[in-house]
Amino acid sequence: MFENFHGNRHTQTVLESMIQREKIPQTLLFAGLEGLGKATLARRFAARLLGHPELIEQDDLCLDANETILATREKMPSEKRNQDPLVFATHPDFLTFPPEGPLRQISIPQMRMLKERAQMRPLKGNRRVFLIDQVDRAGEQAANSLLKTLEEPPDHMILVMTAENVYDLLPTIRSRSVVLNMAPLSNEEMKEFAKERGLDNSERRIALSAGSPGLAATLDIELFQKRRTSMLALLKTGAGVSSFSAWLPISEALGRSRSDKLEGYLKLLYELLRDISLLREGVGGIRNVDAKGDLMIIANKVSRAWVLEAVKGVDEVASLLRRNIQKSIAIDGLLMRMRAAL
Repeated sequence: MFENFHGNRHTQTVLESMIQREKIPQTLLFAGLEGLGKATLARRFAARLLGHPELIEQDDLCLDANETILATREKMPSEKRNQDPLVFATHPDFLTFPPEGPLRQISIPQMRMLKERAQMRPLKGNRRVFLIDQVDRAGEQAANSLLKTLEEPPDHMILVMTAENVYDLLPTIRSRSVVLNMAPLSNEEMKEFAKERGLDNSERRIALSAGSPGLAATLDIELFQKRRTSMLALLKTGAGVSSFSAWLPISEALGRSRSDKLEGYLKLLYELLRDISLLREGVGGIRNVDAKGDLMIIANKVSRAWVLEAVKGVDEVASLLRRNIQKSIAIDGLLMRMRAAL
């Protein structure tokens, strides 16, 4: 229904129905894991309402030019970023507010700009569409600023937000939004996507992407393997399978790699702990099939309580990401927590 968009037919059907009946909520929230195409679908939806998809697609954050802008702004002082909040607006009636800065957050100045721009009448037609990509990266003050806009939105405004975890949002923001949950793609849908995109090493990409077409298309397999090897070593030491001396050189290497962000390691840990839990319970469907041997060794060593404690530890480290916590300290602390839980 939406051109060049794969999977989540139910969500597409709901949006199509809204357009056909001309009953479009003023606030939509697309929820789901990274790489499912939440922002892509938001742009396709906006193009149906506003026209000129060739302009709207220029707001895609994955385009080289936009990635360069985001990378440049990571190095800017916060004062300078706050004076000139980041917004992409190639189409005059479609504005995208992305997370930015070294911690990739939605900022207070961006939400203040949203409130100001929302009052402006459309240049063409009767709607303006605003996209807040990864709104769950908004801090408390930014979220409160957004809430003021949601409380009294102008009639012409349609706000679309994306989030990996809607429960990171204020309950008052969730309650004012129509939430559309997006699910990982089936294996057949992933094969169709990989074939259409002409992805190299497609079987490997599909196996590692866990139903996420965005991840399958952008996955750096070599970097992924390197990160996963490190996190498997962490879990082995945390489970008492390996000694601390085996972990030490890996910890030192992580500390030296300043450009490699902690967030990528945490996402891998969640996936590995999920697989360990499934193996403990004798359930199929693990995602890291090629690492099953190592995962089974850990699963046979630990208890369910250990897995739960490890997940809680990862949750706590994830909550500290916005404070720019040092990577090696965070992971070493997580390791000690795992060993204590044995």
